[in-house]
Amino acid sequence: MLIHEMTRVDDEIVQAFQNLIPQLTESSPSPTKEDLEKMADSETAFVFLAREEDVNSPIVGTATLALFQTPTGMHGWIEDVVVDKEFRHRGVGRALTESCLQKARELSLHQVNLTSRPSRKAANQLYQSMGFVLRETNLYTILLEKPKAN
Repeated sequence: MLIHEMTRVDDEIVQAFQNLIPQLTESSPSPTKEDLEKMADSETAFVFLAREEDVNSPIVGTATLALFQTPTGMHGWIEDVVVDKEFRHRGVGRALTESCLQKARELSLHQVNLTSRPSRKAANQLYQSMGFVLRETNLYTILLEKPKAN
């Protein structure tokens, strides 16, 4: 298995996200090529891609380490970990998550968070086996209207 950071975007990567994101959530559209290019160029989003064998193999998973600064320090969140359903239970999710953690260590982060729906039992077991601890917190969300195009 090969895990590498997305530093450029081509049609293969766009197609991979069109395949993977619907397997993660039905409520968010797949990113556009422009969205992915912004992430590839970002200093606060690190997108990792998993391939079965080498750079010529198809992309079978992805995970993102997102950073943001607040008065209490730099924070890291692992977001949108998804592995193609045909490649699950082969260590791909673990390898992607570990790549995010390694990047966080390189950036000298002291803590990394992630969320996972309770219904994703295998993912939750994976995160706990990797040392993530369930936090007692309330996560709130509010859906805002999308800005209207001019």
